[in-house]
Amino acid sequence: MYSPPGSTTKHHRSRGVSTRSLYIIVIALLMGILVTLWNVYQLRWLHEKHSTGMPEAVSSNVKDSDKPVVWVHAKRMETGYLDHVLAVFNRIGYVRGGQESDWDVLWAHDYPFTQLSMAIGNMKPHQKVNHFPGTGYVTNKVYLATSDIKYIPIAFQMPKQQAEFQKEVERSPDRLWVQKSSSHRGIKVKSTKELNLNAKDTFIQEYIQKPFLIDGRKFDLGLYVITTSVDPLRVYMVDDEMLVRFCPKDYYPTNFEDVDKYVVGDDYTPMWEMPSLKKWFVEGKYSFKESLYAYFRSVGKDSGWVEDQIYEAVKGVFMNKQPQLKTALEKYPHKNVFFEMMRFDFVLDEDLNVYLMEVNMSPNLSSTHFTPNKYLYEHVIFNTLSVVGVARSFPTSLKSVSNDAFIMAVSERDIQVKADECGSDLCKTCENQDCKLCNKCLIPAQRELLKAAYLEHKNRATTRRVYPEPMTQETAEAYDDSLDEELDENDQLMRVWFRAKCIEDASWCR
Repeated sequence: MYSPPGSTTKHHRSRGVSTRSLYIIVIALLMGILVTLWNVYQLRWLHEKHSTGMPEAVSSNVKDSDKPVVWVHAKRMETGYLDHVLAVFNRIGYVRGGQESDWDVLWAHDYPFTQLSMAIGNMKPHQKVNHFPGTGYVTNKVYLATSDIKYIPIAFQMPKQQAEFQKEVERSPDRLWVQKSSSHRGIKVKSTKELNLNAKDTFIQEYIQKPFLIDGRKFDLGLYVITTSVDPLRVYMVDDEMLVRFCPKDYYPTNFEDVDKYVVGDDYTPMWEMPSLKKWFVEGKYSFKESLYAYFRSVGKDSGWVEDQIYEAVKGVFMNKQPQLKTALEKYPHKNVFFEMMRFDFVLDEDLNVYLMEVNMSPNLSSTHFTPNKYLYEHVIFNTLSVVGVARSFPTSLKSVSNDAFIMAVSERDIQVKADECGSDLCKTCENQDCKLCNKCLIPAQRELLKAAYLEHKNRATTRRVYPEPMTQETAEAYDDSLDEELDENDQLMRVWFRAKCIEDASWCR
């Protein structure tokens, strides 16, 4: 049938208009649904915010360019072994930068004082580095093992201490030994006849023959220790956690061919697989530390005895090595820009006597192998950054923080102690030793030391002070200050100040 010209075009145009209208309607409906969902989400978020007590958002003039900058220096970072370090820095408001940036914190995985010596030598007062010069005096296996420090098994450096070692063997011929070096991790228990007394850069150390066992397994304890200053010495420990690692195989005291029976390696057995500890760590959700200590108490052992020895051992190491650390620090113009987090590894004998085996400068912080360790590592990292003032309430780089902001955090009034003595006739002059903490007797450098210690204490999170050692109010009041006379002036000042703060407020005692 013939159709008039244009009739087909009109028919298609009408259908096209109808299709477009339908399409517009559908789009409008979808947009309406999305807006509704967004409003529901906003209402729910507001409800949760108010129900959890979150404060109202406060407008901020802080720009990304004003945020503090962390420079992470490490090899093969793409493998993810520093992912938890990066995550914590991100959560506390830091952005990544490099050597060329105006950085606030340098986190170096390896010892940085050779490759990065120029950058560190030109540091500004507000910058921080996560290692101390001279840390090797603590973390080098040979230096540590052959130091005369309580809680470290007796050791002899080879080949220069052959004669001393032979005399020790004659006194106790039945003891077993391990031979180690700083260049490798492998160890093996050997008899005296199997040892190589001519091997350079090695040391021979007594083997702890009767270890404490749980479910037939030997284990070690990793305690995280934070140094904030070496002059004066201030050391803290993450007090509520530790790393507990078990050997992959049951211990057998006469079979030392299989190292998995007595050496804790990378493929250790984690706590959550140990039958006697599951009810605390897995079911009860207790920490590594509390799970282990609860087990000790359940078998009639004193967990406090272990705790006391660990703190004494850590304190002893730093008191022994402080002179070398201070010497290594001397050439740097700013003494308060360094901090360090190390892991101290201990083993226990059957009587719960503690033995320090080694100290790790840059301990493993990767949970790739054991995913549940993520929470331990991030807890340790955050506590470290908190006590040293890297994780702080100021949202900008320290270089742009005003003096009023610092005074808000700590003023000269916050560090004052001994009000009765300082306000009496006894302290009209500064000649009396009891008056050396009075404001008029403090020089500016001493005030800055006390302010730094004040901030660390306030920001310590779950860390506990190792040195100056904690006290009770009773022991602080009875302490004889003359016992500190062998210390240098800064260490004396710090110890006396912490004791005075403890006497006035028990929260300062530890």
